[in-house]
Amino acid sequence: MTSPIAARSARYSTYGPAGVLSVETRDVAAPAPGKVRVAVHAAGLNPADSKIREGLWPSLPAQFPAGIGREMSGVVEAVGDDVTLVKVGDEVFGNVAGSAIAEYVLTNQINLAHKPADLDWITAGGLSLAGQTAWDAVASQNVSASDVALVSAAAGGVGSVTAQLLVRLGATVIGTASARNHGYLRSIGVIPVSYGDGLVERVREAAGDRAVTVVFDHHGAETIEAGIALGVDPSRINTIAADAEAFGVVHVGRGPINAATLEELARLVVAGELVIDVEATYPLDEVVAAFDRLDAGHTRGKIVVTLP
Repeated sequence: MTSPIAARSARYSTYGPAGVLSVETRDVAAPAPGKVRVAVHAAGLNPADSKIREGLWPSLPAQFPAGIGREMSGVVEAVGDDVTLVKVGDEVFGNVAGSAIAEYVLTNQINLAHKPADLDWITAGGLSLAGQTAWDAVASQNVSASDVALVSAAAGGVGSVTAQLLVRLGATVIGTASARNHGYLRSIGVIPVSYGDGLVERVREAAGDRAVTVVFDHHGAETIEAGIALGVDPSRINTIAADAEAFGVVHVGRGPINAATLEELARLVVAGELVIDVEATYPLDEVVAAFDRLDAGHTRGKIVVTLP
């Protein structure tokens, strides 16, 4: 019978900045029916992690002492009864509800996808949440080659995947980012523009003689207001960074984890058709520094914590 296993993990017992995090050792139970225990190799950081840690997401309150992190890659170490989708030894990536930054995690088998052998652990560790979120948002808008899309925070984790999926659909994509990331956006087929005053005029110039028809917001009110000023139908302005109801726009974020979607995203990465840029990696003992970097903003792609 599988026994509990001692594992180090990032934890916190009060809301606050990254400094509330510490690395603690706790027992990870044997997997219950339908559950899987994974030895983690890499875990991606997401802005949602910080919002929950800071107490800014009332619908997802932390249960103290709380873990942190929602996506990872690793090897299946033990399985509970009735697990049929994965087996011990499988290389996987996927989601864990709020405790992914740990040496071992428990998750439901349906939250995992098989990792291709040619996909490295670090990229896989930062793919599932950002990738699924971008996929679901893009799918909600029926985008075609006739569309001109505005994507905010287009160099970030979700934004960069969203932008590339839109390019694959043939859309013209205009992306906001800090100046240091404009070259990166051009490399993935996106027309870059800067944030700040004059955004609407810069987007109009980038669009040329075509109208912007759809907006994907990962930054906040500035992007939504720009979309409205540009005459975009509110039903085609999707935000995951602001109160959609307050602006009369749409909120489509990540839906249920879909292994087939994750495996298709992984296939695209391996084929070189989707770029997952990792700005920096940190070992588990430097998890505070990792979140400090994420929380500073203007990251390019993903920040990932690596584990032994």
